[in-house]
Amino acid sequence: MASHEHCCGGMFWAYIVLSICLVVFAGIMSGLTLGLMSLELVDLEVLMKSGSPQDRKHAGKTIIYPVVKEQHLLLCTLLICNALAMEALPIFLDAVVNAWSAVLISVTLILLFGEILPQAICSRYGLAIGAKMTPFVRILVWICFPISYPISKLLDSVLGKDHVALFRRAELKTLVGLHDKEAGKGGELTHDEATIITGALDLTEKTAEDAMTPISKAFCVDINVKLDLETMKAIIDRGHSRVPVYFERPTNIVGLILVKTLLTVRPETATPLINLTIRKIPRVGEKMPLYDILNEFQKGHSHMAVVVRNTRLKPESLKKKHSLDRRLMTEIQQEFYPAHDGESTPRKSKSERNASEDILDVLPLVSVNDDEAVGIITMEDVIEELLQEEIWDESDQQRELYNK
Repeated sequence: MASHEHCCGGMFWAYIVLSICLVVFAGIMSGLTLGLMSLELVDLEVLMKSGSPQDRKHAGKTIIYPVVKEQHLLLCTLLICNALAMEALPIFLDAVVNAWSAVLISVTLILLFGEILPQAICSRYGLAIGAKMTPFVRILVWICFPISYPISKLLDSVLGKDHVALFRRAELKTLVGLHDKEAGKGGELTHDEATIITGALDLTEKTAEDAMTPISKAFCVDINVKLDLETMKAIIDRGHSRVPVYFERPTNIVGLILVKTLLTVRPETATPLINLTIRKIPRVGEKMPLYDILNEFQKGHSHMAVVVRNTRLKPESLKKKHSLDRRLMTEIQQEFYPAHDGESTPRKSKSERNASEDILDVLPLVSVNDDEAVGIITMEDVIEELLQEEIWDESDQQRELYNK
């Protein structure tokens, strides 16, 4: 009792002030533990690049980021300081009140003002409070460094240093779905925005066979067909801008023609299709991801590709392995380079020479049996998979009427 009387007489208010300071200090440590440790490095990088001006300033590499980067060191520092404050509080209270009262008061103060209230505030304003308290936290890190550093290194070796908070693809799609306004979660994304983002995430998992039109349903023309009125009407009624060309069978696609080139053809002349410019068509494997196909289309060579089942052989090796069809080659030579007795072979116009070169480029694929065409894929097919919606244009309406 003498000690208590002495305390009440001289050091009472000093112990009260110290107790209040310890409660506040413990509350700050508890709040910062929740506020700073909940900030992942990925979250800070997102805020630095796309947050509000104030958030960018708080999360910047000169304020919070360097402190949070060493997560285990920061965690050890905050927990050590918090534990010291909570253990010291009953000691000072015991000098003011009796033992059981000191325990009861310390538990109540720590629970209410050292845990619940600080964590409730820092869970909502953790970034702003953490930015304000960063200089103070740096000082604590240096003070506790001899103890916290070895413990943090032990945690780094056992648990790993980097805690990457990146979402898996499926988790990211679920997160986007929750941000959809129609999901009822208060998200800011419209349904179309969420659908496009989900479609983009799915694009790497989908292959050409998921988006292609099977070769049995694709409209193709024979390279030996004559462009009479009936054939040209069938091509135009389909509404395509490009039409694949095959040799002997639809599974042997050798190129494509642009429908706009038919503007120069007169139906009454029944011009053979082989006389027109036949352009090369890209060939993609049926297991090729749609992202890779989209990149091929972006190169500008063609917006249509033929999907094949086997692409092990390249056209260069096919030239050596397969011979050209002699009858077709003879027709080309007679058309573009007619022989004249006693005269040199006359040259045709530049456009006709380019047409012949284009045809010759695709002829080495005429007799190919190793890469059977199984479908046709276009830029529109890939975009539809990205949007996850059908794109209806005037050509689709024409095809619907044609099929009816």
